[in-house]
Amino acid sequence: MLISRGGALGALWLVAAGLFAAGPVAQAQVPADGVTIAAEIKLTDDGLMQVAEKVQVPPGGQFHMVLPLRVAFGDSGERRFTVSDIGATGAGTAKVDGDLFTVDARPGDSSFDYTVHGTVNDAPGSQVFRWTGVLNTDVASITASVISPSFRMGIADCKIGPAGQQQACADVRVEPDGVLTLHKDGLRKGDIIDLSMQLPPGTVPPNADIHDGGGSTAFSFGTPVLVAFGVLVAGVLAAAGFVLWSRREDAAALGAREPVDPVRQTDNRAEFVSPDGVLPGEAGLLLDASADATDLAATVVDLAVRRYLWITPISDSDWRINRVNAADDQLREYEREVYRALLPDGTDSVLVSQLRGRMAANSARGALRADAVANGTLIAAGRRGLAFWLGVVLVAVGVVATVGLAVVGRHALVGVAVALGGVAALVLPRYLPRRTPAGRRLAGQVRALQRGLDSVQAGQIPVDDRELVFSRALPFTIIGGRVDNWIRVFRDLDPTADREPGIYWFGGFERDRNLHRFAGHFPYFITALEGLFA
Repeated sequence: MLISRGGALGALWLVAAGLFAAGPVAQAQVPADGVTIAAEIKLTDDGLMQVAEKVQVPPGGQFHMVLPLRVAFGDSGERRFTVSDIGATGAGTAKVDGDLFTVDARPGDSSFDYTVHGTVNDAPGSQVFRWTGVLNTDVASITASVISPSFRMGIADCKIGPAGQQQACADVRVEPDGVLTLHKDGLRKGDIIDLSMQLPPGTVPPNADIHDGGGSTAFSFGTPVLVAFGVLVAGVLAAAGFVLWSRREDAAALGAREPVDPVRQTDNRAEFVSPDGVLPGEAGLLLDASADATDLAATVVDLAVRRYLWITPISDSDWRINRVNAADDQLREYEREVYRALLPDGTDSVLVSQLRGRMAANSARGALRADAVANGTLIAAGRRGLAFWLGVVLVAVGVVATVGLAVVGRHALVGVAVALGGVAALVLPRYLPRRTPAGRRLAGQVRALQRGLDSVQAGQIPVDDRELVFSRALPFTIIGGRVDNWIRVFRDLDPTADREPGIYWFGGFERDRNLHRFAGHFPYFITALEGLFA
């Protein structure tokens, strides 16, 4: 086997190994009729080494050569070779198998032809070729000639012999025409032949494929690694671009919109309508993608407006909530949770002061979010969708690939790139908007509804319908923080105009002919409700 020296700037040692590597036949004396090798080596103008080799194997003998095409270089580097144009005649065969070049010959005459790539290196002021061959059998004789494009070829050094006992070669010379010749008889197994040659600089193009210690580890950057990280960067940028686009679209949905008139008038009658029949609790959730106390407080008022509850002030800071109608199938699940939080089964009446510190608000919040997810307007937090499972698979594959490639010493960073792609697939979806496209559309309509509420005038609504329109729209002004403004618009509303005293869902103001006192009292009730669900 050949050993590349750290100080060698170039080498023909691969050919030397072919000359000096033979089958494992150990003998005490070198037989005169043993294996003989004759080789003609030509260094072409392109820097390629063309080898024509003849091997004679006596009866009962054998010839076997295995040359590594990836060898150590220096302390931690690596040198790589390729062999092409392989031909064999007679009793021999030659082939490249992975990182090995193998030649075999049976008894008789065999001829081998092949071309070696990657053998030429530049040196300061010259081009230097060096080979080192280690014999693994006794060889009767070796004859070799080396032809280069330059006639000015000289010998830097030539030694032969056992390790630690090498002596200067006596049978190596350079002919006047620049051809180097080598002949040696009686070489023994274990002998090392070390030959260096020099050429003028620029004689042939340098083509050695040498990777120093910084570029030959399993975690070095190479073409496959660069491609993998290029794909990773492109994929992450595309995914990040989609996230930014989605967030921009989500923000734009709540941007400037034309107001939507919340009052529909037909046949001299008026009624409040919400977009797609959205309820105030869900509307508040869609506006900020958060189930907060204001959304639940608006739901309580909406339940009262829809005659499920009756609210009566006990003092300036306490109110009684009474059951009017039981929670039925007309209510959504989150509304039933709010209803049960106020009036558990078996309870028909409760004071707000009794509920402070005892409200089970989390179940109502969770039910509100689940309702929006079920309706397709909100994405479930922590949902394990396609991106999640893709990320899990990529991380697992990347970790396994990194370990496997590190073991074989090749491109382990490819596995790292795959794993990082998986991490990106797990992390980036967290920054997507909570609202779905349908949720964004509905949230935009709710925002337009709020702008429409700001422009409503009480005088535009028939007298008999004002109390109902006022009451039905009131919960939607709670989620927008516009309660005071909405009551101010209707402050002169006569709650007895419908031939019933007071506001039909809120007691304590039955004798009033306007909403002036109600306007000063109702905001405190909303604050108390929000405190219950905070």
